[in-house]
Amino acid sequence: MSLEQHYTAILGQLGEDVNREGLLDTPKRAAKAMQYLCKGYQQTLEEVTNGALFSSDNSEMVLVKNIELYSLCEHHMLPFIGKAHVAYLPNGKVLGLSKVARIVDMYARRLQIQENLTREIAEAMQQVTGASGVAVVIEAQHMCMMMRGVEKQNSSMVTSVMLGQFRDNAATRSEFLGLVK
Repeated sequence: MSLEQHYTAILGQLGEDVNREGLLDTPKRAAKAMQYLCKGYQQTLEEVTNGALFSSDNSEMVLVKNIELYSLCEHHMLPFIGKAHVAYLPNGKVLGLSKVARIVDMYARRLQIQENLTREIAEAMQQVTGASGVAVVIEAQHMCMMMRGVEKQNSSMVTSVMLGQFRDNAATRSEFLGLVK
């Protein structure tokens, strides 16, 4: 059964008239939207970074702040929306700026929990750059908390992963956390 057929069945199970004018193309649109929202499964780290690693003598922190992210909670398949802050300490190589955002998107465009998303981004940055440290902080609002269940409209979740010097060196970690506030 195709994804479109599954959406038709879901609409019917919800009690909708799947032949109603407003719903005639909904299964096709919903299937296309879900494929887009989950396109990260069809991407690899090598594809999204596309060799954009460049020699550099810089060993100071590189921070990309406020990277918008949109993901789907793997428990309810409802969106969570937020921003990621990604930093690394170069070790002879720097990554093209847009590639940091592409790494965030690749992992966000999969069914996720925020805790794993944060770790996956940090580990990918470490793998690609060979940095002496990587730090990732994500702050997001979860529709599964806001639209259903406890319905807490102003709640947000913050997760962090610190690798290498960001984990081992309190001053480096403090500098990063001060910059993302």
